[in-house]
Amino acid sequence: MLRNRFVIILLMPILLLLAGWREAPLVNPDPIAIPAKVSSTEVGKIIKKALVGRKWIVSEDKPGAIKATLLVREHKARIAIDWNAKDIRISYIDSENLNYEEKNGKKLIHQNYNSWINNLVVDISGELTLL
Repeated sequence: MLRNRFVIILLMPILLLLAGWREAPLVNPDPIAIPAKVSSTEVGKIIKKALVGRKWIVSEDKPGAIKATLLVREHKARIAIDWNAKDIRISYIDSENLNYEEKNGKKLIHQNYNSWINNLVVDISGELTLL
């Protein structure tokens, strides 16, 4: 019994450290270049296709700007996607249950958020290259 407690006490710091690894720096991706021949309407369609394909919900859709929300179990992420004739920019708005915090001047968030955003970047970039 005493040995089990000793093992648990030794493992606690490791488990706490592993739990902390789920946080990562929040990364707003580099702008996605838009080929010259692509219209703003086409860009909007490509963005919406990528969002819907990844289960994001479009909550606001204006020319040159889309806001979207992703719900994954108890997690919620909201982003803004803005574009002009040159590029597309994806930026974080807010989230719930993704452990967002600012610590020592750095923005941190659950590591899955960056993966979700990267998936969107890959999908949007891929569609743009097909045009």
